[in-house]
Amino acid sequence: MAWLAPGLHHFDAVTLGDQVQTAWAEVTPEAITAFATLTGDNFEIHLSDLGAQRHRFPARVAHGLLILSLVEGLKAQTEARFDTFAALGWDVSFRAPVFAGDRIRALFIVKAKRGAGPGKGLLTLSVAVENQTAADVLRGETRLMATRQIGSGDATIARIDPAL
Repeated sequence: MAWLAPGLHHFDAVTLGDQVQTAWAEVTPEAITAFATLTGDNFEIHLSDLGAQRHRFPARVAHGLLILSLVEGLKAQTEARFDTFAALGWDVSFRAPVFAGDRIRALFIVKAKRGAGPGKGLLTLSVAVENQTAADVLRGETRLMATRQIGSGDATIARIDPAL
């Protein structure tokens, strides 16, 4: 496995096991409130420490989908980026709560790739998100449509060992 160098990497330039680590992002109380307002998800664990404590959480909990949205944004801001033009889906599990004031970052690893027609290829990336104490808060994968070099064929199919 190798860390991708800074820059924009098209489908044919990445190999199985290539990795990208994002920067850290703080999950602010203001972001949680804005997400609750935007989505209408006003369950009390998201609105206050007291509401969270009524459900046996020590403090205000961020929405899982807010965390996923922040991870998508972090991926788009890394110095080493995948040259993609469509997100095709996420399959994730939320493994631990993220509290207001926590910091998160994500590790993406190229797990699979296959050609998907002229000029495009499908990348599957595993994602692992940790907080500032290295707690595992989210795991899963995302599928992205990526650009290919001009003249690249469609026959590329590769998968990485799922145990990674």
